[in-house]
Amino acid sequence: MKDQAGRRRVRRLAIGTAVVLALAGMNGPWLYRFGTEKYHQYQINRPEYKADNGHWEIVEFPEEYRQNTIHAALLRTGKVLLVAGSGNNQENFDAKKFDTRIWDPVKGTIKKVPTPSDLFCTGHTQLANGNLLIAGGTKRYEKLKGDVTKAGGLMIVHNENPDEPITLPAGTKFTGKENGKTFVSKDPVLVPRAKKVFDKETGEFLRNDPGLGRIYVEAQKSGSKYETGTEDNYRVQGLSGTDARNTYGIAQKLALDKKDFQGIRDAYEFDPVAEKYIKVDPMKEARWYPTLTTLSDGRILSVSGLDDIGQLVPGKNEIFDPETKKWTYTEKIRQFPTYPALFLMQNGKVFYSGSNAGYGPDDVGRDPGVWDVDTNKFTKLPGLSDADKLETSGTVLLPPAQDEKYMVIGGGGVGESKLSSEKTRIIDLKADSPKFVDGPSLEKGTRYPQASVLPDDTVLVSGGSEDYRGRGDSNILQARIYDPTANSFDQVADPLVGRNYHSGSVLLPDGRVMFFGSDSLYSDKANTKPGKFEQRIEIYTPPYLYQGSRPSLSKGTETIERGESGTFTSQHASSIKKVRLIRPSAATHVTDVDQRSIALDFTTEGNKVTVTVPENKNLVQAGWYMLFVVDDQGVPSEAQWVRVP
Repeated sequence: MKDQAGRRRVRRLAIGTAVVLALAGMNGPWLYRFGTEKYHQYQINRPEYKADNGHWEIVEFPEEYRQNTIHAALLRTGKVLLVAGSGNNQENFDAKKFDTRIWDPVKGTIKKVPTPSDLFCTGHTQLANGNLLIAGGTKRYEKLKGDVTKAGGLMIVHNENPDEPITLPAGTKFTGKENGKTFVSKDPVLVPRAKKVFDKETGEFLRNDPGLGRIYVEAQKSGSKYETGTEDNYRVQGLSGTDARNTYGIAQKLALDKKDFQGIRDAYEFDPVAEKYIKVDPMKEARWYPTLTTLSDGRILSVSGLDDIGQLVPGKNEIFDPETKKWTYTEKIRQFPTYPALFLMQNGKVFYSGSNAGYGPDDVGRDPGVWDVDTNKFTKLPGLSDADKLETSGTVLLPPAQDEKYMVIGGGGVGESKLSSEKTRIIDLKADSPKFVDGPSLEKGTRYPQASVLPDDTVLVSGGSEDYRGRGDSNILQARIYDPTANSFDQVADPLVGRNYHSGSVLLPDGRVMFFGSDSLYSDKANTKPGKFEQRIEIYTPPYLYQGSRPSLSKGTETIERGESGTFTSQHASSIKKVRLIRPSAATHVTDVDQRSIALDFTTEGNKVTVTVPENKNLVQAGWYMLFVVDDQGVPSEAQWVRVP
């Protein structure tokens, strides 16, 4: 690997030198640019260059099938689910125009799929049955200060009745006792009954702690004169008797300030065979920017997000049971910023790398550590460099997954900060005292880096931008392949398209990598022209696919239990050096907690390859996987799909 990397660097340098020499005699800037581009295209398409650096190509869908792709997941059919929802376009949101596409990278076909809700900024993960669980999305777009016409904000509704909960419908009016101003609820709210509190020693009744409900309210009319400056108690109109006495609202400042995005509770399974969304029980909490992570028992943990009033969900995490299709709260709360990077460990606990995609206070839930979900114990992990620049960083479980080493890549300051980090940090969770150490640095501070695990045990890291959402024309047109064994990066061919916010990457069954999305805030260096969403798909073909013929792998045992073996056919069985089981990606917002590459023990006899799946259910979660074999030249086969029940 090191010798090959050295050859690549020499050849890249030689290409640069050749360009200079070839153009030395040309006259005029136009001729120079034309000659440079023509020669560059010649060089990057040479077989020798591809064999060392790989190759990029753009896939541009017919206009009627283009969309602002925000989420992408590889389905067990080999097709790719591309989800836009409203695609960060409020006109689409207002018109209820929500988009999904299914793309077949082999046949090149693309299909529109009816999309039931605005699945923009949703969460997703692969289920054991091969469906994709999708939960959350957008209820309301943000409104910047100056665009807000009606004062509004959070109303906490109190119920002091210990015997009955109370439901207030949408349109309920709240009138301030001191300010006399009236505000109207946008949604219904269920307020639980009060809790009776007794003295633990004497059993004597002490008080009723009121049940609390949270609801977004808005002034009846537009204008600054309807703002409030201080906390007030609010009478609930339309109630009488004991309900009127026991039920009231309390609100802080209700103003014309910026209003954040609001989330939805909707949840669906996407069936890759029927190619349609199937509605399941909604979450307990509305969530926008949540992370979904598979737990030890196969249930799905849903964490964080902005709720239905635009506030960070206050640590109320919940779990989806794929058998009952129902959600339940975890017993205890723990708060994280939105889209936290949470990975199931081999001991059944959850690793939080500190990576996240934004929203949330800068001093709550941002420390990396190991979380025992059952007990809610959280053990912090030391040594993380640039700990104040983890927002929009990427985290990847390095291959093979058995090593339980993670890399945190780049990142930036909280919110719209200009700060970005060139650091990579690596942690070995199998060490006696795990701590982060710096890995090889990136050339530039990088927000939104995309990382995809490859079948040969390397990691492709590409794209990102130096500044928030590519401000100042700061997209990074560079790609590198990380070798965990050598702990080094090798620069490869440069991508053709810049990728920052709302972008991602997905490993395909043929060993190539698909890149999607990008949502620059501006399109020029001076930050004066609005950006345009990047709708083109780009495919990277790694160098290993230019090394000659690839090993064959024919369909074999489709279902393999943990601890059991399955047999496949390969005409190149004698040359096989690795077998890898790779979980398909579900990527969005620099977050892909699904991808992992598991090393399999194997034997060969004649043209037969017999593979054995590890026994640990936390290492090999139930579901569908791509099975790759890799030969003695580092070339992977095309994948065969295998189910682990």
